[in-house]
Amino acid sequence: MATSDTTFDLTVIGSGPGGYVAAIRAAQLGLKTAVVEMAPLPGGTCLHWGCIPTKALLHAAEVLESSRHAGRFGVKVAPGELDIPGLHKYKDRVVLSNAKGVEFLFKKNGVTLIPGRGTLAARGQVAVTPSDGAVKRIDTKATIVATGSAIRGLPGVAFDGERIIHSDHALGLKAIPASMIVLGAGAVGVEFASIYATFGAKVTLVELLPRLIPIEDAALGAELEKAFKKRGIGVHTGTKVEKVEAAPAGVKVFATKDGKPVELAAETLLVAIGRRPLTENLGLEAAGVKTNRGFVEVDGLMRTSVPGVFAIGDIVATQALAHVASHEGIVAAEAAAGGNPHPIDYDKIPSCTYCDPEVASVGLSEEEARKRGHEVVVGQFPFSAIGKAKILDDTRGFVKIVCEAKYDEVLGVHIIGPHATGLISEATAALSLEATAASLFEAVHAHPTLAEALGEAALAVHKRAIHI
Repeated sequence: MATSDTTFDLTVIGSGPGGYVAAIRAAQLGLKTAVVEMAPLPGGTCLHWGCIPTKALLHAAEVLESSRHAGRFGVKVAPGELDIPGLHKYKDRVVLSNAKGVEFLFKKNGVTLIPGRGTLAARGQVAVTPSDGAVKRIDTKATIVATGSAIRGLPGVAFDGERIIHSDHALGLKAIPASMIVLGAGAVGVEFASIYATFGAKVTLVELLPRLIPIEDAALGAELEKAFKKRGIGVHTGTKVEKVEAAPAGVKVFATKDGKPVELAAETLLVAIGRRPLTENLGLEAAGVKTNRGFVEVDGLMRTSVPGVFAIGDIVATQALAHVASHEGIVAAEAAAGGNPHPIDYDKIPSCTYCDPEVASVGLSEEEARKRGHEVVVGQFPFSAIGKAKILDDTRGFVKIVCEAKYDEVLGVHIIGPHATGLISEATAALSLEATAASLFEAVHAHPTLAEALGEAALAVHKRAIHI
């Protein structure tokens, strides 16, 4: 534990995907760096309660589903059965391995990990409150605040961890409920709906906005709804929850849609309506750091209104994604070291949703591109016409490319279907390099691969698709 007279060039408050990456990059640049973390292990929400454990459950669901349909590939196996203790053992092993990996990276790069809750103190100081013991102060030339976010609850609805749960609870259920209502159809909601539907629950999704995954291109939401309904997942979009009642046997949800009452009942209600920034009681206001609706205001280099204080990740009003936080951490660390890093182009951030089927996108949706005044042309190509998709026996979905008509520049790529979250990397690189549809289809795509759908969608922009 650092003593009160220890001085650092940079102190990071929080060790999530933004904080730990920022610390490592700062250390690489020669800054004496400390990370203050109140949890027993580094990694933050993403590693312990978000991205990593959720994707472990999704992979387990994928393996389970594959075992049920192995006969389609000429493989005779008994249909898989869910081993819940084994499932959690696997998930926890993955999480612990990654957390230990972060600890190793800290040691490798000479980053000091300080246990306790960090807050801004006097100018150039961070106060550390350990779980037991007196508050200590460390001197620091610069500070990066990376405290992340917390689950947002539904007003008037109390979580009990059994009948009414949030995503943290959903990661550790000891039994699969017979039925589940998932409130919220963003990434978290549709991923858990997908998981528990595969595990055997009768799942119903309820979303206030008109479509599933509402931040995505409308075509993806429509296709996902079609796929979910085919899987037996109930979907209620444009539906406003008015009241929730818990009973010994389960939960009742009273809602309205188009002015008409909707009443739903299930054993469990999962509330997945978003997260809120963790900026309370950090000393921000006393330090003079400006906030807006709970988010810290920053410039393109992640600098706050107070010199030497930076903020990154879910506490700033950018996309609440782990890879965004990590890149913001690099920008902040390089700026703190006296560099002049490139600000992030938030229009070119990939978004991935790991439900079944997967959804991924980068750039502008068709609607957003038109709203910004672009003359738009679209190319779309289905996986049903791709040989590799037929090999996988998964031909759901498509690739959609949104282009600017005059200059042919690719403005956005939107994918739903097999391995969409991996395929989006090609599109991310393309947008970063300001590619045109012509340059995409002139790049030869290997056969047989799912990526051929990207080349064909680019051809479709010019009405030249080959295999349809």
